[in-house]
Amino acid sequence: QVQLVESGGGLVQPGGSLRLSCVVSGSSFSFNVMGWYRQAPGKQRELVATITSAGSTNYGDSVKGRFTISGDNAKNTAYLQMDSLKAEDTAVYYCYVWIAFTNTGYWGQGTQVTVSS
Repeated sequence: QVQLVESGGGLVQPGGSLRLSCVVSGSSFSFNVMGWYRQAPGKQRELVATITSAGSTNYGDSVKGRFTISGDNAKNTAYLQMDSLKAEDTAVYYCYVWIAFTNTGYWGQGTQVTVSS
């Protein structure tokens, strides 16, 4: 059974930084896409960033230039470096992986990020 465990969330002041990690276990197949999505209260879940197994990245417009996604295939881990954080970045951040061989996506349980002074 595929499991995703996120860590690194917390409370940070505006302008600060956080680094999220997502460790994936339990899959017999390689991950084709890993990514992060977020959901703020009363809003729909939105794309933050994704990275393919080939290293191609994609970012949501609101985080471009401030967030950086990276992956370590050997460790089955994805990272999200978040800099210049703003109050509007406050949300639950969810890790996501997609396995092309089985055409299946999996979600983590989410980690809270709160940006406030």
